[in-house]
Amino acid sequence: MKKDEVPQDKGNLSNKNMKELVYATDEKGNYTTALSTGWEPKTIALSNSIDEISERIAIAKAKVEKNEVSPIAYFMEVSRMDLSVLSSYVGMWQWRVKRHFKPKVFSGLSDSILKKYAESFNITIEELKNFKTN
Repeated sequence: MKKDEVPQDKGNLSNKNMKELVYATDEKGNYTTALSTGWEPKTIALSNSIDEISERIAIAKAKVEKNEVSPIAYFMEVSRMDLSVLSSYVGMWQWRVKRHFKPKVFSGLSDSILKKYAESFNITIEELKNFKTN
């Protein structure tokens, strides 16, 4: 897109008087940079993605309340991770991490394993063990 055509729609950054650096072409067709306050399609996509994440967090929280999954599943969602990312953070196979989602298995985990999860979520072991959904 040409530098003078860079979108200046109201976006997520416009509320904070910030601008995003984007690439555009100048009058000679050379790539250059330009500032944009936002682009409506990008803003909509980002908003939809945030809504989806919020919904997944709420579902995970409800499952912890019903004792269907352990707090690890909830904190994974809050930290915007998926199973593969979390397993790489804690240095365990995905099947093992998934097994730790089971409340009965979670209750028997050692502090050394819980520490890996707590550090990955940037919380304490106590917060992980004593997670309250209220």
